[in-house]
Amino acid sequence: MEIKEFINNYREAFGETPYLPIGFWYSDIEKANTQKINRCLFKAIPNLLEGEIISLNEERIGCGGGKFYTRFTPMPERVPNFVSLQEKYKKTPEMVVEFIDNMDISLTERKFLNFARIDRLENFENLEGIFFLGNCDTISGLSSWAFFDNNSPNAVTTIFGSGCSSIITNAVNENKKEGRSCFLGMLDPSARPYIHKDHLSFTIPHSRLKEMYFTIRESSLIGTHAWEKIRQRINERRD
Repeated sequence: MEIKEFINNYREAFGETPYLPIGFWYSDIEKANTQKINRCLFKAIPNLLEGEIISLNEERIGCGGGKFYTRFTPMPERVPNFVSLQEKYKKTPEMVVEFIDNMDISLTERKFLNFARIDRLENFENLEGIFFLGNCDTISGLSSWAFFDNNSPNAVTTIFGSGCSSIITNAVNENKKEGRSCFLGMLDPSARPYIHKDHLSFTIPHSRLKEMYFTIRESSLIGTHAWEKIRQRINERRD
């Protein structure tokens, strides 16, 4: 798999307007000397979209849930009550605990979690996955690509969780089982203020990217009348 070829295919399918996806991976060496991000780590999204590389660890993430979902720390004791009683995302704290237990989140042994726009990467090796941010038309195209060679009802799925869990935790868990699901995310109201109001995230774990890399040119995204109309609309303006 080659970065340049992926970008060329992506641009041919979607045009020049959509943002390039962001790759993320763990390492023992930081890729950038990143300052602490207070509160939600997605405050860094504008910088990532402009090409900045960031490296996070426990000390550089200002959100307790973010430290947990990025696998640097165990779940803070306050999370179940906070998610249920204050944020009101689940009916009871017990439901939060049950959900998190079912996620089976393991702590990372690596020191850093890195993010970089795909054109800043040298290769796809060691990635946990890539995620896109886009409007409904872009998400439609990405979903069509994922559905092309996968009849599973979970080919594209949405799972409750924080913004960071919808991207990072889901990708890590999918890779553990060499799964084929892609994930819609950034539905978390607490994280949404940090991205464009019309955008969602679409994450392709590395285990699935190894297949989808080779299918984009076969799919409806290249050379079909229906998609070309949507492609033109996507490229009328950047949201």
